Amino acid sequence: MIDLVNISLQFNGKYLFKDVNYKIASGDKISLVGANGTGKSSLLKIINGSLQPESGEVLKQKRISIGYLPQEHVTHSGNSLLDEASSALSDIVELTNKEKEITNALNAPELSDEEKMDLVHQLGEVHHILEGMDSYSVQSKVEKILIGLGFEESDFSRLTDEFSGGWQMRIALAKILISQNDILLLDEPTNHLDIDSLEWLISFLKTYKGGLLIVSHDKNFVNQVTNRTLEIFLGKFFTFKGDYDAYLRYKTERDELAVQQFEQQQNKIKETERFIERFRYKATKARQVQSRIKQLEKIELVELPETNSKINIKFPQPTLSGRTPIKLNRIFKSYGDKKVFEAVDFEIERGEKIAFVGPNGAGKSTLAKIIAGVIDYNSGERIIGHNTIISYYAQDVADNLDPELEIIETVDGIAEEKTLGQLRSLLGSFLFTGDDVFKKVGVLSGGEKSRVALCKILLTKSNFIILDEPTNHLDYNSKLILQKALVDFNGTLILVSHDIDFLRPIVTKVVDIRKGNLKTYLGGIDYFMEKREHAAFDRDDTVKTKKDKNELSVTNRKDQKRIEAELRQQKHQATKDIVKEISKIESLIETYENKIKELERKLADPVIYSKGETAKETTKYFNQTKSDLEFAMKKWEELNEKLIKIESQFT
Repeated sequence: MIDLVNISLQFNGKYLFKDVNYKIASGDKISLVGANGTGKSSLLKIINGSLQPESGEVLKQKRISIGYLPQEHVTHSGNSLLDEASSALSDIVELTNKEKEITNALNAPELSDEEKMDLVHQLGEVHHILEGMDSYSVQSKVEKILIGLGFEESDFSRLTDEFSGGWQMRIALAKILISQNDILLLDEPTNHLDIDSLEWLISFLKTYKGGLLIVSHDKNFVNQVTNRTLEIFLGKFFTFKGDYDAYLRYKTERDELAVQQFEQQQNKIKETERFIERFRYKATKARQVQSRIKQLEKIELVELPETNSKINIKFPQPTLSGRTPIKLNRIFKSYGDKKVFEAVDFEIERGEKIAFVGPNGAGKSTLAKIIAGVIDYNSGERIIGHNTIISYYAQDVADNLDPELEIIETVDGIAEEKTLGQLRSLLGSFLFTGDDVFKKVGVLSGGEKSRVALCKILLTKSNFIILDEPTNHLDYNSKLILQKALVDFNGTLILVSHDIDFLRPIVTKVVDIRKGNLKTYLGGIDYFMEKREHAAFDRDDTVKTKKDKNELSVTNRKDQKRIEAELRQQKHQATKDIVKEISKIESLIETYENKIKELERKLADPVIYSKGETAKETTKYFNQTKSDLEFAMKKWEELNEKLIKIESQFT
């Protein structure tokens, strides 16, 4: 499908990769990995054609379609969300417009029979092509993809100009998924997703028939959607058959072997140098000395892999807070007419490590900011516990860094007990190496500022830390270092994050926030995900049900099973009528779809156009059946939404 032949690329006089070759076959699911700065994003651009390599060529199969999602800087304007998403189906849009033109032309009274026959024949051809593209169900597919990525039906008519940067990236991702490409090139596609939309994307990509080439530091994500790994390492390409976990095991073994080979080579070099130094001026050893010198000149040095695994950063020992660091009573918060929280009660115990999860826009960041004291609330009470010292991180907090300070000065001011070497090690683990540490904060990118702000958090003596999406600009090693530090942290922690693998060893409690309602799970992220798999979450509201009340009184497994059996019976009684109605609608949809196929076959037969009235009636019947099908599909979707809402009362 795609063949990279002797590709080379330089940056600032240094080769990122040179004379590399690689084939991407149809249906390959590939994770592209490598340290930051090795050229992963550049390689995606080369394949997409938006960047030219210094040498070599990219051979592509004829008529191949490629969907490319960059990391950032994507904007849309001038269209409604639904129109913008639908524009990705350029072929179908063009044919649908042609269908309308032909239908309008057929209604012209002055047409001759011959002209009518010609137009009907054209209409039949258009219908045949559209059927092959499955165009009659495509609109519902567009809507399902938008909803899967976190948009609501009320968003469909909104102008794309109204959406923020993260939602702009979701629009771009939606268009790529809608457009049915042969291969998708995705550069950090999970950065702007929440857990709901991330799980939906994983499910979508698992069944995607085209090829995938993905750059992502979300280990859980790439483990589930890829089965091959392509690594850029020391300017070369290395391929590995297996998921990301398997690749990491292989990489660990390879790196350990490289270290052993490096040490052996260094010992041999030192031994040779000692021999040369010892016998340099002995005439009887002159030939041997010259031979050893030539050996040294020819040695191809073993390069050590880049690794931060030995860096172990720990938070300074914080002072102990009270048993309840913070408590919220009857909190009400709104932005203008938009109500976010109403009468919310929330209490945190010392030492808890809590994950805030839920769809974007549900109030996760707002609640985190209220707890941190960053924003005000309309009414209610925020009670700070004894000796509670809060540090808060979010990407916009990075904008408050002093632009005139160097990076090293920024972190040095809050870490008097750390040596310069220790500070440089910490900054190195967050991708600031060499002279980078002397850059002024004012010249840094948004992602770089975020990493500096995270370094500051790691050096604070706070006993209550709140981190809002801290992993978006971190590579795998940096995330691992932060993760280890948070595991060891003995204070109280709130994490707003969609990165399941990052959360896994850290959190002990999960709070699911949906439309201002809080539901607490007394367990880690895996416990939450397990419960979530067996429950149909309502995207619009969290309804208190009989099960919620009964859960508090369950004392043993027998009682739990009894309650679950009762709930199943209640659920059956509550849903049986709507399930029957859905079943009838599905049978009706099948009937309409069969009728449409039959009518299309008739309209594709030139014989029918010898009888003008028959062709006209058949076309009219065809259009009416299409309209009936669309109405039935809409009714089916409404009933299913209603069913989900009813079922959510029994989760």
